[in-house]
This record gives sequence, structure tokens and C-alpha cells, in this order.
Amino acid sequence: MNTILPEDQVPKIPNLDLRQHRFLLLNSSTDKESQKAILFEAIKADDMAPFYKLVCEENGFPIDSSLFEAMTSKNEAKIKEIELKMEEAKENEGESEVFDLLKSKAEYLAKIGSKDSSVQAYRELYEKAGTLGQKLDILFSYIRLLEEGGDWDRRNRLKVYEGIYLLSIRDFKSSANLLLDSVSTFTSTELMEYKDFVKYAVLTSMISISRVDMKKKVLDSPEILEVLHEIPHLVSYLNSLYQCHYQEFFESLAAIEEVHLFTSSYLFTHRKYYIREMRIIAYSQLLESYRSVTLESMAKSFGVSEDFIDRDVSKFIAAGRLHCVIDKVNGIIETNRADNKFAQYQAVIKQGDLLLNRVQKLSRVINI
Repeated sequence: MNTILPEDQVPKIPNLDLRQHRFLLLNSSTDKESQKAILFEAIKADDMAPFYKLVCEENGFPIDSSLFEAMTSKNEAKIKEIELKMEEAKENEGESEVFDLLKSKAEYLAKIGSKDSSVQAYRELYEKAGTLGQKLDILFSYIRLLEEGGDWDRRNRLKVYEGIYLLSIRDFKSSANLLLDSVSTFTSTELMEYKDFVKYAVLTSMISISRVDMKKKVLDSPEILEVLHEIPHLVSYLNSLYQCHYQEFFESLAAIEEVHLFTSSYLFTHRKYYIREMRIIAYSQLLESYRSVTLESMAKSFGVSEDFIDRDVSKFIAAGRLHCVIDKVNGIIETNRADNKFAQYQAVIKQGDLLLNRVQKLSRVINI
């Protein structure tokens, strides 16, 4: 089944819609016949002999030998045709023509569900790719093959790679989610040691997830706790913030900057941002517990001078990062959290105005 696609539209190779139907056929207790019908229609339309064999074997269906042999013959003929053209292109044409034919072979193998052969073809294609765009397209195709094939080890490795990349571009929340998901399945020792991986998982979590999630995903994680004590300053850094021991937290934060942020190729350029955000998190956590707090007591809590707290908190208030005001005359900090009820009231008013405008427009249409 060949369709002409717009130039900027990526073809569905392999067709991951079939992956969902395959999953439902294998795991759903209902609607199996309709899923089977959809799969077999697609298999026959594109002569997907390898995929047909896989579906039959994992579901215990008898293989129609005449259908399988007919599809296999068509597959072999198509691949041979491409390979013959490739040999001619190597002798008479340029590298771009050879590249296009090798790409056709890889895509055809992926389309019919011959996963191992298509992966090998894409690897050969990647070695011949001349531009970054071509290499990225090949990698995207390769990733789709992993999704379709259920290669759990490689998919877990991909999570780690993506998590570290997101860390390097300061998307700490997305990075933390991926790294925490990979804690129990980490095998990417070619990238870093497990304790370094745990270090990054903890550092990104502290700056991006809630205290509730911190407790559940980090403090109560046996995989993390197993190596946490091997990483300098990380235990005190993690526990001091969670347990509201702010002086210990500030001391640990300084050590984290020196020992881990300055020595990390991923975090070095983000160290000032990271330290600033962690101070804001600590200040916010303390202030949430009080209507007002004296500068003196807050300074003692963090083990710094009143002048430091005054200057540091003032800076974050001016930037809109802390919701409080400093009464310098009385030496206190008063919180001024937003009133949730007022915010909800404003949202209702806004939505009501939008609804009225739409009703008025509708009434004009009806009158016409």
C-alpha cells in the first residue's frame, strides 16, 4: 500500500499503530477478533511475512503456510531487487544514490517487521550518512524500531541518555523524572558509574519535585539508599532539607557546589542557577510554616548573619520568587501568600465572561 506523503511528513515506518493492536490482541480479554482482523489485514496488505510469523507464534495461531510462503517470496524478491540496484549504483552512480537505496532497504525491512535485519541495515546506513539531518532521521527510525520491538534494555538506556541530556540543558524536572524511572533498571555503565547516576538523580530531584515525592521516590528508594553513603555530602544535603535543618543544609549546599557542581561537565555551567534555586526552595519551605518570622531567628536557622538574610531574601522578593515583605523597622519578615479563594473567584469571572461572549455570538448567528 503506497501513499504519497507531504515532504515534511515522516512515514510510519514501522507502523506503531500495529504495535497497539498487537498489544491488545496479546493482553486484552475482549475484542480479540477485531484486533486480529485489523492486524491480519495490514499484514496481507504489506506482505509482512516476519511480522505475521511473530504474531502467530506469540498468540498460538496456526500459520497459513501458503500465505506465509507467498509473502516471503515477495519480500525476498523486493529485497533482491533493491540489492541489485544497489550494486549497479555502486558501479555507475554516486554515493547519494547508494545511500538512497540502502535507506529503501532498511525501511522495507522495518515495514515488513524484520527487526534484526532492519536494525543492521540502519546501522550501515548511519555509517554512510553525510549530514547531521540524515543521521538524526536514522536515529529516529531506530528508536521507533526499539518501541515496536519492545527492546527493554535499550529503551531503559535511552531514558538515561535522555535524562542526562536534559540535565545538561537545565531541564531538571524532566531529567529527574527519567532518571528516577531508571534507578532500578540502570545498566548504562558505559555512560557513568551507578553512584554518579544516583548523584544526578538526587540533585535533579531536590530542585524539581515536591517533598511528598522526594520521600517516596528518593528517601524510601532502596536502590538509592544502597549507594547514597558512598557519595560525599549527599546524605546530609538530602536529609537536612527534608528535615528542615537549614544550617546543615546551607553547609551541605556549599560542599555540594565545590565537590559536585564544579567538577561536573553537565552541571558546571548551571551551578549558580542551581545554588540560587536551592536557596529559594529552602527559604520558601521555612516561610510556609509561619505568618511572620524575625530576621534574627531566620538568620540563626540558616547559620548566617541578619544582614545576609536581609540582602538575600530582598533580592528574591524583588524578583517575585518569594511571597513576603520585610519590615526592617520591626526586624520581621511577613508572608503574603496569594489567596486561593480570590484566585478561584477571578478565574470564574474570567470564564463567565468568555461564556457570555460566546453565547452572544451564537445568538447573533441564530437570529440571522
